[in-house]
Amino acid sequence: MQAIPYGRQHITDEDIAAVVATLKSDFLTQGPQIEAFEKAFAQVIGSKYAVALSNGTAALHLCAMALGVNENSKVITTPITFAASANCVRYCGGEVVFADIDPKTALIDIDSVRKLLEASPKGTYHGMIPVDFAGYPVNLEEFRKLADEYGLFIIEDSCHSPGGYFTDSQGVKQNCGNGNFADLAIFSFHPVKHIACGEGGMITTNNEVLYKKLLQLRTHGITKDPALMHENHGGWYYEMQTLGYNYRLPDMNAALGLSQLQRFDEGLARRRFIAKKYDEAFVGTNIKTISAPENFGHGYHLYVIQVENRKELYDFLRTKNIFSQVHYIPVHTLPYYQSMGYKKGAYPNAEEYYANCLSIPMYPSMTDQEQEYVIEQILSFCQS
Repeated sequence: MQAIPYGRQHITDEDIAAVVATLKSDFLTQGPQIEAFEKAFAQVIGSKYAVALSNGTAALHLCAMALGVNENSKVITTPITFAASANCVRYCGGEVVFADIDPKTALIDIDSVRKLLEASPKGTYHGMIPVDFAGYPVNLEEFRKLADEYGLFIIEDSCHSPGGYFTDSQGVKQNCGNGNFADLAIFSFHPVKHIACGEGGMITTNNEVLYKKLLQLRTHGITKDPALMHENHGGWYYEMQTLGYNYRLPDMNAALGLSQLQRFDEGLARRRFIAKKYDEAFVGTNIKTISAPENFGHGYHLYVIQVENRKELYDFLRTKNIFSQVHYIPVHTLPYYQSMGYKKGAYPNAEEYYANCLSIPMYPSMTDQEQEYVIEQILSFCQS
């Protein structure tokens, strides 16, 4: 059996043709493919606006900037996420505060967040960054109520969850990143994600003021809009009105993303089919899995199992050419955050989850034969 990774991009002849066509065009960056990708992505997600960026981390950084995070800000997030979800606060000089996870979902626990807020005067905290971990959607309606009570912004980290949704209290399906509850949401187009751009990211929002601010921050804080400029010397003139960054996405990447978006529904359906087969295979075993309720749509960027002898299973699978991965090392245990005073043992649910979690192969181009082989090897180890 050839190597089976935990995730893999799927590039078709149509994808290649789309990139080649852009390479032969007049624009390689900030051309027509950017706007086309933004509009198509916003339509799929259900948001009013979308801003394409160089990667998901850049998207997080600009969200924090646009929402005014600074050295006086305290922002809550989960320790079970990629470090960028917390780092974006640090980029702006703010303080990261972690809340433990719900062991039933591995998502940030709203009760843990509430306890943090209740323990301090109102105004102590400025925002929260819930993460749709592995593709399991956070119920943002509940978090929005809490955020409004304490005057907090919400950045939804939806990197794992395009196509995911939860059902709100009115029975309405709410797509991850649609902007109905979060002020801003972010997505990543890293190769193993649902849509691959090589590198790339997107911010979605329904807030026009934030949308326009993000467009300016994406390009050095510069505007060429005569309606916004203090002076106008001519057609060449521009103004840098704030400190921004070069976080632009090249047109070649956008062309690839736009092409991949055409197969989005197909890829999502395949992920859910693979997850269902895993669910069925592990029933009645000592392998713990996490599945969303029927009225939630799991995006299944990852399929995570939990076993007591995780390290041994990880090593065993490698001998069988199966390359699993661990998502994630709790952020508060990483040396940078340890040096800032965060302590191991502070978030026991997150640390227990980390001790047992393993992401096994999950990607749309995975064949039935490959999945059957993965299941066979995992069961043979766990039942031995």
